[in-house]
Amino acid sequence: MAFVITSPCQSEKSAECVEVCPVDCIEEGKDQFYINPDVCINCGACVSVCPVAAIVEDLDLMPDEEKYLEEAEKFYGVK
Repeated sequence: MAFVITSPCQSEKSAECVEVCPVDCIEEGKDQFYINPDVCINCGACVSVCPVAAIVEDLDLMPDEEKYLEEAEKFYGVK
């Protein structure tokens, strides 16, 4: 299980999540941040600081937002 950054982050890029991540698994992409699903320890530190509530657990993704997990996996070359 890992967290996923979803649509509210697009073009927002506040970066509070990067600052609090204890394992440095969040990186900036072209139009949003991504969480590396292979490195995320599911601590939830990023969730509480996200100003746009864009971070959710992968198991709680709505069907129309599952693409954000796929994009993160592609960004990091995992799976």
